[in-house]
Amino acid sequence: MKIEGAIFDLDGTLLDSMFIWDTIGEDYLKSLGIKPKENLNETFKTMSLLQAAAYYQSEYGVDLSIEQIISGVNRMIEHFYTGKVTAKAGVKAMLETFKKKGVKMCVATATDSHLAKAALRRNGVLDCFSGIFTCTQVGSGKDTPDIFNKALTHLGTHKQSTVVFEDALYAVQTAKKAGFFVAGMYDKSQAAHSAQIRKLSDVFFNSFEEMRGFFD
Repeated sequence: MKIEGAIFDLDGTLLDSMFIWDTIGEDYLKSLGIKPKENLNETFKTMSLLQAAAYYQSEYGVDLSIEQIISGVNRMIEHFYTGKVTAKAGVKAMLETFKKKGVKMCVATATDSHLAKAALRRNGVLDCFSGIFTCTQVGSGKDTPDIFNKALTHLGTHKQSTVVFEDALYAVQTAKKAGFFVAGMYDKSQAAHSAQIRKLSDVFFNSFEEMRGFFD
């Protein structure tokens, strides 16, 4: 396939980082002295940080502003993104290949910008991307196509030759409904949905190493 532009999800696609989100929802509440009444990992699975912050307010009565809640969550995971997170196997090589081919690339993520930049810089690939779009900045999660459409406008590429790389089922569903060519990416956090993601995506890869030669 001839690829002109690429929109990459961050966590679970470029980075091996989804596990950090498995307990953060509950850990944040506990840090405020509030006992979670549900499995917040499941509740927050399709939410942006902005949506999660609003949920803390409405469902748990957290008496902090949206901005304060987001900052508090980010502080709890900052050390991971700045000093520990690693890119998935084959990511750097594939991004460098795309860059040499002149493919325009950006990131669309639910993770806030300063953490995304820190992680990409640490893994030596930040300069591959011309922009980072976050759900917080856009004002909506990946349950709507806003972030993908803004990323496409930024790239200035044709939709039919722009690929969205995603590991989460709900984000794959959104991108497909919006008319994008979607490359589904395997991540262990989405293992239960892999069959659905594979069926819905235009193409599915277990790793970036498996991708070699497909986008020529």
